[in-house]
Amino acid sequence: MKCIIHRRAEFSASHRYWLPELSELENQQQFGLCTQTPGHGHNYVLYVSMWGELDSYGMVLNLSDVKQIIHQEITGQLNFAYLNEVWPEFEQTLPTTEQVARVIWQRLNHHLPLVNIQLFEHPQLWADYKGAGMQAYLTVGSHFSAAHRLALPDLNFEENSAIYGKCARPNGHGHNYHLDVTVTGEIDPRTGMIVDLVTLQQVVEKTVLEPLDHTFLNKDIPYFAEVVPTAENIAVYIAHLLRQPIQRLGAQLHRIKIIESPNNACEVLCADLGEPPLTILNTMSEPVLVA
Repeated sequence: MKCIIHRRAEFSASHRYWLPELSELENQQQFGLCTQTPGHGHNYVLYVSMWGELDSYGMVLNLSDVKQIIHQEITGQLNFAYLNEVWPEFEQTLPTTEQVARVIWQRLNHHLPLVNIQLFEHPQLWADYKGAGMQAYLTVGSHFSAAHRLALPDLNFEENSAIYGKCARPNGHGHNYHLDVTVTGEIDPRTGMIVDLVTLQQVVEKTVLEPLDHTFLNKDIPYFAEVVPTAENIAVYIAHLLRQPIQRLGAQLHRIKIIESPNNACEVLCADLGEPPLTILNTMSEPVLVA
């Protein structure tokens, strides 16, 4: 029987985004505060995912051996390092989160049966790399607060309560929603980026967070006048809103995850999306402008 196992590791390192072929102004326009000298640092969290057959000891791999390999090949070299100079892979391609994840895969792949490398730059930004050439995944986290009521308009209160329980109460209730937006694409061999991070965050802010934050979804968002705003339907709605703007940035929307509460969450894989309903198309009629 095959299993996937995960090993967590940490390292602290600094980096700087700067391309010498660009002027100071061009670097600042592309990378913002990340251009400042002598760079900035992060407490990185690394998850190494591996798979294999269970052995007679009930293990895929001896985790003591895995720990030693990760320390020897990765964390022992990166901890308290300046990433731009520590490995030759970062001389041509900037050490972005997605590029660092890709290089970690390359350095561990000869030692471990890898499935995925997941690297957190901080809790709201991380990358996944699965060994597919220059393709990687980048996730940005954010949040918004909104109220909703779960009820079908053609059912009475008792009937809705039988389906949705307390969530059918007439005056609704609220959540602090956590939103993860995952995009995928090719890592640029010079900038190390799938997509411009600042612009991506601006698109999420203007397309999703500003319109949804502090609303009563059923009454303030036309789509939810007829569609019950469950976490699943909210995730689908957000996926429809973001797919085209992210395509215009040169990436593909891969996944939307909504965490409604510590106990409830859902994910939508955006390859499964159909065409957006008319109520969403009307919302999307104007391109999102970012600064």
